[in-house]
Order: sequence, then structure tokens, then C-alpha cells
Amino acid sequence: MCAWGAGRSAMSEGLAASGGRGGLPAGRGEAESLATERPVSPWRLALRRFGRRRPAVISTVVLVLIVAGAVLADWIAPFGPTEQNLDDILASPDGTYLLGTDTLGRDNLSRILHGGRVSLLVGVMVALIAAGVGTVVGIVAGYFGGLADAVLMRLTDTLLALPGLMVVIVAARLLGDGVWDVVIVLSGIAWMALARIVRGKVLALKEQEFVEAARALGVPRRQIMRRHLLPNLVGEITVTASLTVAAAILAESTLSFLGLGVSPAHTATWGNMLGGNEGFVVTAPWLVWAPGLAIVVTALCVNFIGDGLRDSLDPTQEER
Repeated sequence: MCAWGAGRSAMSEGLAASGGRGGLPAGRGEAESLATERPVSPWRLALRRFGRRRPAVISTVVLVLIVAGAVLADWIAPFGPTEQNLDDILASPDGTYLLGTDTLGRDNLSRILHGGRVSLLVGVMVALIAAGVGTVVGIVAGYFGGLADAVLMRLTDTLLALPGLMVVIVAARLLGDGVWDVVIVLSGIAWMALARIVRGKVLALKEQEFVEAARALGVPRRQIMRRHLLPNLVGEITVTASLTVAAAILAESTLSFLGLGVSPAHTATWGNMLGGNEGFVVTAPWLVWAPGLAIVVTALCVNFIGDGLRDSLDPTQEER
């Protein structure tokens, strides 16, 4: 009896140590439970990293408010962009005109809200066009190599060597002062940096096993570039395009300040508002600092968001 009782007690202890009734070992049960857990997608990990970067999150909120103000300008602006009140010329900020009026009695706040549409449109469209051209040039040059790489990269290097401001001024004189003229001019000098970044990434990617396997299986080159290379370039393209938005807004403001951008006769932009009121820095400073502050805040927000995206989309970042 004692031996049987001792054996039964030992068996019970062994079952308990091995996971109880049923008997999977504890380590095996934990492994199976971990295997059944749903994996976290890379995009969710990137979003989680982005949410921990407070400057990027705050900048996103501020930029959303700026974009909403520009999009909803027809409903939230107190006056029309061309509405004049000749009795209130150069009125200082007060309860009626929160940011004062200009030399024609137009409300400064209303013009900034409506002008933000053009400035933001220029920034976004330049970024999209530059991202498209730069991505195509970079992928083709990096993947095919040889003559295609030599021709495309030498063209890129030549354009990068030219003084950007001189090229923009000459092109603006030749094309005109419309909104889309400015977009075309700025897009023509904004794609080169992304093209070089994409080419360098493609040179590394095309030596990876998954690309070599696709080539061995006879997958057409176009499909390899579209299905295998392009998805791995989303991070670089997104970050560079976001930073291009800020650069384009600043470039449009510079052109308008120099009288080469969007003409005030067409529509108001932050740049031509700033350039057209440069003589009132002392007598009516609200005409200068209001559009200038809009440019600075928007550019800073976009840059902070770009920095946050760069860190969040980097797969080498450790999850903390």
C-alpha cells in the first residue's frame, strides 16, 4: 500500500508538472498559444511608433486644422476673398477683422483661408508629380542598370548641378504665372532627390532572394518592379514626398514674393500676400506676419510629420 501510494503521488506530481490532466507540457502549451496569436501587421507597428512621437502627432492635428480651414473657407471665412470695404482700409485687428484689412479693405483672415487652398494645392501636387517621376526614374535606373542607369543618372546629376533658383526663375518666365504653371516649374526640379534615393534602394533590393526567385520563375520585369520592388519602397517614397510638400510651399512663397509665382490678379496665395505687403512691415505688420506665420507653421508641421514617418516606417526600429 505504501509503495502504491507513493507511486500514485509521484504520478500526480508528474502530471501536474507536465500540464495537468491531458497532459501537454507547459512549454509546448505556451508555444502553441503563442503560435495562435494574431501577428501584428507592419503598418500597425508603424502607426504605433508614429503615435509615440509627440511632435509628429501634434503637427498632424495642427495640419489637419489648417487644411480644414482652407477647404471650408467658403463657409467659415467671415468675408469673401475679394470683398472690399473702403471705409476700413488698413484697419488693425479687432473684433470685426481678426487679422486686420489690407490696402483695399479686404479681410486678411479671409484671404489667408482662401489663399491656403492654392498654397497647399501647389505643395501636394508638386509632391505627387515629383514622387511619380522620381520613383519611375529610380526604379528603371536601378533595376536595369547599364546604359539606362548611366543616361538617367547623368541627367539627374546634371539637373542637380544647376542652380535651382535660376532654373525656376527662367522656367517661370517662360511658362507664366498661373497655378499649374508654378506646379509644373516646381515639379521639374523636385524629382531628382527621390530618384537617387529610389535607385540606391533598388540596387540593394534586386540582389535579394525574393527578386532572384521571381526572375528564376520567369516573372516579367514589369511585374517584378510593380509587385516586388515598389511595395518595399513605400517608406522612402512617403517620407520624401511629405518633405517635398513643405519645400514646394516654401518655393511657391519665394516665387510669389519675387513676383514670379501665382499672380495676385489670378488668386491670393500666402506667398503673393507676403510679397505684396512687404512695404507695410512697420505701418501694418499684420499684413506681413499673418501670411508669414501661416507659411512657417505649415512647413514646420509637414517637416515634423515627415520626420515621424521616417522613423515609424523604418523596419529596423525596435518596438519599445
